[in-house]
Amino acid sequence: MPPPDDPVDTGRRPIRRPDHHRAGAPAPWAGLPAAGRRGLTLAVVGRALATRADAVGSRPGPAHPGRPAAVLVPLFEEDGEVRVVLTVRSDRLRSHQGEVALPGGRLDGEEGVVDGALREAGEEVGLDPSSATVLACLTPLPTLSSDTVMTPVVAALPARPSLRANQGEVERIFDVALADLVADGVFHEELWSVPGRPGAPGHPDGEFPVWFFAVAGETVWGATARVLVELLCQVLAVPPPPTLPPRWACGPGGRREPTRAVRGGPGARCPGGIVGDSEVRCRMVAERRCGQLRPGFGGRARG
Repeated sequence: MPPPDDPVDTGRRPIRRPDHHRAGAPAPWAGLPAAGRRGLTLAVVGRALATRADAVGSRPGPAHPGRPAAVLVPLFEEDGEVRVVLTVRSDRLRSHQGEVALPGGRLDGEEGVVDGALREAGEEVGLDPSSATVLACLTPLPTLSSDTVMTPVVAALPARPSLRANQGEVERIFDVALADLVADGVFHEELWSVPGRPGAPGHPDGEFPVWFFAVAGETVWGATARVLVELLCQVLAVPPPPTLPPRWACGPGGRREPTRAVRGGPGARCPGGIVGDSEVRCRMVAERRCGQLRPGFGGRARG
């Protein structure tokens, strides 16, 4: 059943929709049986993310002059299902107050995306960086409203974490199972058209899709919803929406550059999703945006 044109927002702040908006396509996983959307364990997620290197984009794309940023996608398993930690942004912040987000922010100096995401998670929700095992980086996303290029870093936690909110940045910490995000009726797509903003390829009248999850009494949308859609499509092995950008790494100043392996074969993996032999080198590492390999990647990288 398609969603209504004006679904009820479950979050604490109403979403300001443009004058032109309408219902979009069903969820990418809508064709899967309900049983195929449950039992999403850390082992399942880890195997799914381990295949990302085979799908690294090689198409040229437009540069984006935004500032590099990173968010952490913290996952833990409970009762046989992986859950993701989310936050509600504080009303004290200058932008996106009251919106659901992943812990993260802009990188400091030459800080890599992995180090930056872990640092920000520690500052915002008190996550111990040593407890996180990095699984993969997802596609860096330009965020037009804040002029940044945001790289999501997916990490596994050994158990439900003990967290505390930094009241200056975070109003609420909550978590939700991936299986709940892909349950019927939780996701919906809207097609928006905003004067002066280009539409997505293949969409008439300058339209572009906006994705929403209504879950845990909140509405997850915007960049956070895009991160979750990519992660869920990867885990469920369903084709991502065509409007998700190709997989890019961040070059200097946040420019998007296709990731590439300089040397390698099967064996090692870097946070940019590149597989190599005993050494891995991709554009993110070369430009000192990745930092270094973390335990679990099975190799070493040189900048």
